[in-house]
Amino acid sequence: MATFSRVKVIGAGLIGTSIALGLKRAGYELSIEDEDPQSEAIAQSLLGQGDEGLIPELIVIATPISAIPKLIREYGTLYPQATLMDIGGLKSEVLEEIKDFPSISTRFCATHPMAGREISGALAARGDLFEGRIWIWTPAQNSSPLAIERALEVISALGGTKVELTAHEHDHTIAGISHLPQIVSSLLSATLIDVSDRDIGLAGQGLKDVSRLAASNSSLWANLLHANRKAVGEFLEIFSHNIDDLSTSLQNDDLRKTQEILELGRENHARIPGKHGGKKRDYWYLPIIIEDKPGQLAKIFDACALVDANVEDLSIEHTPGQESGLVTLALSKVDSEKVFKQLASDGWKVHQPRESIG
Repeated sequence: MATFSRVKVIGAGLIGTSIALGLKRAGYELSIEDEDPQSEAIAQSLLGQGDEGLIPELIVIATPISAIPKLIREYGTLYPQATLMDIGGLKSEVLEEIKDFPSISTRFCATHPMAGREISGALAARGDLFEGRIWIWTPAQNSSPLAIERALEVISALGGTKVELTAHEHDHTIAGISHLPQIVSSLLSATLIDVSDRDIGLAGQGLKDVSRLAASNSSLWANLLHANRKAVGEFLEIFSHNIDDLSTSLQNDDLRKTQEILELGRENHARIPGKHGGKKRDYWYLPIIIEDKPGQLAKIFDACALVDANVEDLSIEHTPGQESGLVTLALSKVDSEKVFKQLASDGWKVHQPRESIG
């Protein structure tokens, strides 16, 4: 049963606008505002409404972390009957700063959806962005049952999976599973600065996958990394040690050590969840050569539907100017065999399913 109906979202970026779109779809009344008039106008257009004087029962603070404590105090004072939640990427500093305002902190519950895109802004927003995604919640010491209940109601309404962590647990965990990947992606892209455009154009899916996060908002990430610099520094020490070990093994032509380092990474990769956030599934990969013309993907999916096969994931490799590209489907072993037979019988250039993508 709903415990509120009226929501005000502060911050019309990717996350704030996605929350607003998702909650509107779920039947809640929404208003959204942003200090940037253009962002606010775009978000309101996407919602099909303006800020029409709605008195909120819940306020979602969806801004960069540096502004969150101030806005919690500001809107908590302006709307004394409303509960509040945030979606910031760090928790310790926010909870520390608001604990001196008990009349507000009792109405606040900190949260952090583990969802996003490498592109930002309201135009990148999607109402289904949080479906099946982990959404961490971290109550303040004196968060009221109502504040917690409403925060959890938002997570459920948007299809998130609720996980409770303390502020310290959250910030240390995020340093490893979110901040470190961003650093690795950004540093990889920076390392390639002297590689010519021609040579970059030869890149396959590996570089595209690993460098994807480098397209993220640099200002936002710089603030996050500095705010969580202690925990990030601990992971960087381990990462630096691993790089030094690999560099030494290469300099010494120690093939055994190099393979040992790579094997440890391969084994640990199996612990990373699959696309739905659960235990990683054992996919089989089906490589298909396609012609560079419209409708090719649609025909492949038609073939999958014909044999009742579920495509779990796919990758596309295509260099501009080439007359063909490579589509690799990720499926269960049984489905990969069914699709292979169907496509082969239809005359596609399809290769035998394999256990690894490489």
